[in-house]
Amino acid sequence: MRLLVVEDEGDLASALADHLAAQGHAVDLAADLATAADALAGVDYDLLLLDLHLPDGDGIAFLRGLRRRGLRVPVLIGTARDRITERIEGLDAGADDYLVKPYDLDEMLARIAAIRRRIDGRAEPERRFGRLALLPERQAALLDDAPVHLTRKEWAVIERISRRPGMIVTRDQLEEALYAFDAEVESNAIEAHVSRLRAKLGRSAVETVRGFGYRMGSV
Repeated sequence: MRLLVVEDEGDLASALADHLAAQGHAVDLAADLATAADALAGVDYDLLLLDLHLPDGDGIAFLRGLRRRGLRVPVLIGTARDRITERIEGLDAGADDYLVKPYDLDEMLARIAAIRRRIDGRAEPERRFGRLALLPERQAALLDDAPVHLTRKEWAVIERISRRPGMIVTRDQLEEALYAFDAEVESNAIEAHVSRLRAKLGRSAVETVRGFGYRMGSV
């Protein structure tokens, strides 16, 4: 997934980015709301991890502004504000979930996964396509119930394509989901990932819709 972390504490921001990247996510960092607004204007993020106390304003007001403009990006608040009234205020402003600092990084990952399941309309943790099962919370693929090793990028590609079966995902959408702003992307990177996925999962696992992009098939 492509995530935007809005956090002005440098050490914490780096730790969050490293932990998320280790799970195969593409992460952009913003140390203030102005940078976050610029990033959101140019990228369709899968999720926004938002601190509330930032150098150039309040995260709650920023979130309310996003929702008034109709921006539906899922938002997980991560803040030191721990009063019940503050949590309610954050959720009422349009947040999908709320974490109080200091929080466990693995709990953060679990909450992100739960938010994405709700947004995608999937209550179950497993996505099945014939003989192929994908387990997003474990970032695992099973073919005939046997585990298949996927690299982080390969997993990111199949996770994005399988999120809404039947829908076409364009090459640009895949690049946007897989690579942060500062990443170098080779011209044939997506095609190479798809080719390796087909070799591991079966040629029909990922369908090419010529001139449009890719969609999930069934093995």
